[in-house]
Amino acid sequence: MSEDLKKSVSDINQSMYDFKDEENEQDFYREKAGFTREIIENISREKKDPDWMREFRLKCLDLYNKMDMPDWGPDTDGLDMDLISSYVRSKSDMKGKWDEVPEDIKNTFEKLGIPQAERESLAGVGAQYDSELVYHNVKDEVAAQGVVYTDFESAVTGEYADMVREHFMKLVPPTDHKYAALHGAVWSGGSFVYVPKGVKVEIPLQSYFRLNAAGAGQFEHTLIIVDEGADLHFIEGCSAPKYNVANLHAGCVELYVRKNARLRYSTIENWSKNMYNLNTKRAYVEEGGVMEWVSGSFGSHTSYLYPMTILQGDRSRMEYTGITFAGGGQNLDTGAKVVHNGKYTSSIINTKSISKDGGIGTYRSSVTINASAQHAKSSISCDSLMLDSISRSDTIPGMDIRTNDADVGHEAKIGRISDDAVFYLMSRGIKEEDARAMIVSGFADPVSKELPLEYAVEMNNLIKLEMSGNG
Repeated sequence: MSEDLKKSVSDINQSMYDFKDEENEQDFYREKAGFTREIIENISREKKDPDWMREFRLKCLDLYNKMDMPDWGPDTDGLDMDLISSYVRSKSDMKGKWDEVPEDIKNTFEKLGIPQAERESLAGVGAQYDSELVYHNVKDEVAAQGVVYTDFESAVTGEYADMVREHFMKLVPPTDHKYAALHGAVWSGGSFVYVPKGVKVEIPLQSYFRLNAAGAGQFEHTLIIVDEGADLHFIEGCSAPKYNVANLHAGCVELYVRKNARLRYSTIENWSKNMYNLNTKRAYVEEGGVMEWVSGSFGSHTSYLYPMTILQGDRSRMEYTGITFAGGGQNLDTGAKVVHNGKYTSSIINTKSISKDGGIGTYRSSVTINASAQHAKSSISCDSLMLDSISRSDTIPGMDIRTNDADVGHEAKIGRISDDAVFYLMSRGIKEEDARAMIVSGFADPVSKELPLEYAVEMNNLIKLEMSGNG
């Protein structure tokens, strides 16, 4: 934290607001949509924040009010921040047993396959409904390895509070952009994971986020620390019903990959088409560490999503594999960023984008190879598939190479579905709609094969829905 930030924080008033009961508290958030000091102080009270966190929130609010909207990415004119509810209380406290979750909430997640996936293929799962985690569980054998997987509020106030304070919003500082400052002010929910030295978690952990309230924002914070020589696969899933008003998702993900550790972070996002998905994700990788991103972006009206990796240590490496599907009325601006600082570092970025019915898919990347990163290598490939003549696909690569001793390559391809391929499949008795869906699924195969089977099936089903116009 800068000295200016420390000084401003120290000057913040300590007053808090009291409310009579939970119903009045939720009425407070409904009646006072937008982002004010009064709201931030009440969120802090709800969360039982330590003093440093409450002060941090208020300082972030001050930054948010002073900062301009980003001058990159799609237009967000349809998002009226004064109408967004910053916090939606769940009617359930967090549960450790699935049977204890209220039936309506449980039914929502069961339709998404969460409990089945947990029983069959997950080491632990957290489920967030609106602004609060409603369920959190980790298998005994994983906990016995010393793996910590808990909700973020518990981490802030519990035995890992010092670790959280050391890392919280250091990779994504609130000064980064306006939505990062907003996140710092109103964050709620999310997960904290710590994997001890040398521990390899054999099956994935998962967090699932469901935004169910109209006109609401979701601002979960995920902090994962994979210690030296450890290994983890973490899966994030997101969904929301469709409303006639805008919803906002401005979460934050901070990932620390220590020496010779490995982290795979997989995301399947199926937001509704009224969602503005303005998420920020960033990883810091030490010597010999490996960071792998797997991303599938479906739904949402507008997306800004550019996971960033800082390859700090020598021989650290990253790989990003992503796919987006932009249908009618959607503007999905996605990609990846990487900064090479260490020697012999390497990065591979492979993206696929599909656009249909006038949808806009934009690949935006930034590759920085600093003078210290001798012998760095970076390879970027982006392929676009357009399913009609009214859709759009753009590629906006950025490269900043500050050493002559580096190997960097970039290629981009754009194409349409081959009529010959469709005819061939139809000649084998396959309907035209199914033939086109098969070709698109094949185009997406490099991403789906990187996911566990259950999630690859989910992604292919989402593609079929988008192709049929029911997504």
